[in-house]
Amino acid sequence: MSQTLAKLIGGPLDGETIPLEPGQEGELVLPYSEGQLIYRQRGGLTDTGPHDGPTTAEYVYDDSTEDIAPSTDD
Repeated sequence: MSQTLAKLIGGPLDGETIPLEPGQEGELVLPYSEGQLIYRQRGGLTDTGPHDGPTTAEYVYDDSTEDIAPSTDD
């Protein structure tokens, strides 16, 4: 079985692509700064054929465990 990739949409990780663990689907909880980001899967898997590239899934930003604000450190 080939690697499945998560395309992240929205939030601070918008546009990033990360590998998924086998069997992982539905929700991603990712470390970020002092808290965590929560992304939820939207739709099914794409590119699942043997010759159309890596299998992908879209994950849309849903929430964070901490307020996300730009750093005020200068």
